Amino acid sequence: MNHGSEQTIMDDGLITPFADSIRHVFDTLFQLPVAVGAPSPKEGNRSPFDVSGVIGLSGSVTGTVVLSMPSETASAVVALFTGERPEPESDAFADAVGEIVNIVCGHAKSLLDLRNVSISCPSVVLGRGHRIASGSGVPRVSIPCSTDRGDLVLEVAVRPAAPSAAA
Repeated sequence: MNHGSEQTIMDDGLITPFADSIRHVFDTLFQLPVAVGAPSPKEGNRSPFDVSGVIGLSGSVTGTVVLSMPSETASAVVALFTGERPEPESDAFADAVGEIVNIVCGHAKSLLDLRNVSISCPSVVLGRGHRIASGSGVPRVSIPCSTDRGDLVLEVAVRPAAPSAAA
């Protein structure tokens, strides 16, 4: 097996659970079907949309997962999640976006069957053209998704941890 960075991140065993998770979470939690596109390598660190929920993984795999949406899509998804439509500048909006990415990552973690992985507290970044650094040497994969409430993207930048870090 090629252990180059692109091969590591493109390993279906690391990417497919995230695609499956977003499909499952949005369908069961929001009754919002998601069409998941083909994953592709992502260059650069600019977010394609203006609302991003960011979460880190550590343990036997390390990296970052970003759920990014246009503000209108995020507002619609938050309304499905909370039953309310908080203003995008509010703490309630950021909390809901953070919890959504947390649920998606938690479900992906269960699909990966990784008992030795910790999920960080989510952060939410707002604003057009924001950048999200995921650490040097960790390639990113962009998983485009679409719903009838708008498009979104799940960016996964994870890799197996070095043997001493996972112990």
